[in-house]
Amino acid sequence: MNAQEIIGLFHPVIIQISTPHGTGTGFYVKEYDMIITNNHVVKESIDAVISGKLFEQVSSPVLFNDPKYDIALIQPLGGISFPELKLAPDSSVNDGDSVIAIGHPYGLSYTATEGIVSKSKRLHNGLNYIQIDAAINPGNSGGPLVNEKGQIIGMNTFIINNSNNLGFALPAEYIIESLNEYKLYTGKIAVRCPSCMNVVTSENIDGEYCPFCGAKVDLPVLKKEDDYKPAGANATIEKILTDLGKDVKLSRRGQNSWEIKEASATIYLNYNQNGFIAGDAFICRLPKMNIGAIYEFLLRENYTVEGISFSVNNQDIVLSTFIYDEYLTHDTGKEIIHNLFIKADYYDDYLIQNFSALPRVIDEV
Repeated sequence: MNAQEIIGLFHPVIIQISTPHGTGTGFYVKEYDMIITNNHVVKESIDAVISGKLFEQVSSPVLFNDPKYDIALIQPLGGISFPELKLAPDSSVNDGDSVIAIGHPYGLSYTATEGIVSKSKRLHNGLNYIQIDAAINPGNSGGPLVNEKGQIIGMNTFIINNSNNLGFALPAEYIIESLNEYKLYTGKIAVRCPSCMNVVTSENIDGEYCPFCGAKVDLPVLKKEDDYKPAGANATIEKILTDLGKDVKLSRRGQNSWEIKEASATIYLNYNQNGFIAGDAFICRLPKMNIGAIYEFLLRENYTVEGISFSVNNQDIVLSTFIYDEYLTHDTGKEIIHNLFIKADYYDDYLIQNFSALPRVIDEV
């Protein structure tokens, strides 16, 4: 199979994952009816927001954590016809093999990079990893590493910081072992003890300790409170979004970032720890003709509108607002953010109808 065929084959099973702590990638394996990702992608979360080519964003429980192998299993949606793609055995990986790493680096959907297996077995912390030179970045974690036959030979897991394309994938043999360990507990919330490698559930756990060896284990579902409680400005922002009818759990893109859909516009809120909240609404795009007229309109509007301003990023027309956290209150923040939502929807339609601006291109989910 060529690279284009492989990437097209995998698009339906690649899953984008978000938690309050960041974003990552997962993939669905039909044989086990599970979404597989890295444990560090969903660490300490009792559920994760997932989305894919075949379904919209939803929140789904994290069923199983295996911290030793850095594997986690997420419950997939039922009633979806996913293609069947296979995990390949360890013996199918050799030095010099061509591979493709697929994932969502930095939140960018469906990015694939080609490379070769630099070393099929590289020992690290007691486990053998597949060392590859295919470029992988933050957000690729949990995505599949695929060979020329379209088989999943591993899961992209970590990189060496400040290195040049030095990545490591957990081999399929470890993934299969972890999946088989969980088979007897399918549907239950469980964790694999990193000390003795036995499976611990809420039914057999001894307080916070493994009933088999006594090692401390982390079973997030046993926490008395929700797994994530925002504080400070983050809590204020999420209360505002909730009051405006938005689902904050589906909007989170990390602890300090949110992505919200408002009609045809996409709004990004980011809390910069230097002390301000930035809201950027990406609306329509510049047309090929009559550009001078639309620029003149945007510049004139910037002198008349309050609390918001227009800018152009390449071809995107962006409507932005800023709030300094020291001045952020629920009421003022709600007024400013609500105004951004309303104006984004209004100007998107207005610019398309009156200046032949182009509708925003929607990225693949």
